[in-house]
Amino acid sequence: MWDAIGAVRDLGRLHDIASVLIRYGFGDLVRRVGMAGALEKAGRALHWRAPEELARLAPPARVRRALEELGPSFVKLGQILATRVDLFAPEWIDELSKLQDEAPPLPFEALRAQLTDDLGAPPEEIFPVLDTTALAAASLAQVHRAQLPDGTEVVLKVRRPGIRPVVEADLRLLERVAEIIDKDAPDLRRYRPREVVRQFVLSLRRELDFAAEARNAERVAANLAERADIVVPRIHWRWTCERLNVQDFVDGIAGRDLRRLPLAGLSAPVLARRGATAVLQMILDDGFFHADPHPGNVFYLPDNRIAFIDFGMVGRLSETRRYEVAQVLSGLVSHDSEGVADILLDWSSETRADTDALRDEIDAFVDQYRGVPLQRLDMTAMLADVVAILRDHGLALPPDLALLIKAFVTLEGLGRQLDPDFDMASEAAPYLRQAMLAHNAPTAVARRGWRALASAATLLASLPRDIRTLLRAAQRGRLQVQVDVPPLDRFGERMDKASNRLALAILTAALIVGSSIVISVEKEPLLAGFPPLGVSGFIAALIGALAVLISILRSHKR
Repeated sequence: MWDAIGAVRDLGRLHDIASVLIRYGFGDLVRRVGMAGALEKAGRALHWRAPEELARLAPPARVRRALEELGPSFVKLGQILATRVDLFAPEWIDELSKLQDEAPPLPFEALRAQLTDDLGAPPEEIFPVLDTTALAAASLAQVHRAQLPDGTEVVLKVRRPGIRPVVEADLRLLERVAEIIDKDAPDLRRYRPREVVRQFVLSLRRELDFAAEARNAERVAANLAERADIVVPRIHWRWTCERLNVQDFVDGIAGRDLRRLPLAGLSAPVLARRGATAVLQMILDDGFFHADPHPGNVFYLPDNRIAFIDFGMVGRLSETRRYEVAQVLSGLVSHDSEGVADILLDWSSETRADTDALRDEIDAFVDQYRGVPLQRLDMTAMLADVVAILRDHGLALPPDLALLIKAFVTLEGLGRQLDPDFDMASEAAPYLRQAMLAHNAPTAVARRGWRALASAATLLASLPRDIRTLLRAAQRGRLQVQVDVPPLDRFGERMDKASNRLALAILTAALIVGSSIVISVEKEPLLAGFPPLGVSGFIAALIGALAVLISILRSHKR
């Protein structure tokens, strides 16, 4: 299975990954995805037994610790998995949410050559004041404080040298693992390995591009420009590039240091409300939002202002999607279980779901919210219950909605840390109403109608040409219908192997019969008292029998 990977460049990393997984008790997974065979071919010796102290950990904790040990790519993968509340149970989400993107900082001298190349001059010539001690360090980058010639305080977010080849190797391996799991591990297919890895690959490659992160920050800053209470650090494009992000330094109280708020004269309830309305505006008004608003990405400033940093992970919601979210929440309140079920099925794109059972369960679920105003809903608990219903029915959300739900949950947790009486539903209610009004506004309806009319006109204009092409292909005998049934292909492969094994067994039996006849008839010459031709036939039959036996044993082992 792993022959396609065969490049020597990945074998070392493959061995490291397999070794960590085995040490944490996932040797069976290593076997099932074919990693063991690849390593054995490379001459590696594997020890499958996990240490007893690790084996005693619960599976979510073992997975988290294994991901931390595997390095930056896998920490990021765990953070993506933590957003998939539709695929994993709460205990898994809680454990994966503990993954911290931290790493020991590199000495500044290890960054100097790359910095000089990106800046076009030694960093000391650009920044009169430059702190060579890292302000913070993560798996992909580390941050240093500096000062521009005009006295502006800035931070330099520097990508770790040599990190991209390691990440790209991990991505290649993960894509191959996802393909194998999707093909050969039906019990793991419900976790959508290809979809999750595809989302992860796109997210991580975007995070490696610090210029893209800077563009995200500027877009959010432009959307929130009218809000004086929200700060997004200014980007200094003169020195910002793919491996370097230079932005204003934020001098405030870190989101985790809530004890300093009263001493600084800041109001925690006001901060909770302003932070929530800012993120809700990003999500439901602008459709472009900070997808990870946890305390590490938030600073509190004088006058109860809030600064958001680190826009490496962002979410996008179309106008239609924002309207659907508002419809779901409104349907829960108005007891429209059929409408809610229809939207959930549209989101999941799953045609094999038991729609009647899903509607019955949603009907029972929404009944408990009958007559409850939107402002009094526990939005986080409600979303968690909806996602649990989807998970029980084997349905999965699109990645943008999974990010949205994760952002909602994180935001409410941040708000309750600041103010135990924080009510997310009350803050969200005006934005949800606005989303529904905006979707049904005359200008929006006219715009959608014009788009539909233009699409229909384009389709009608191309229809005669498409029909002519189809008829021409039919007249020339080139019209083909291809039916691809992967399980049938695998069945054919197994039948082919079985027939080969049967042919070899028949040939072996024929050799035994023929050799017996030769031994009983042939008299001269003799070898150790037996005719050589008969002995050769028995030896060939023995080899054939062993080959059939080995093939059968290998088949049972697989």
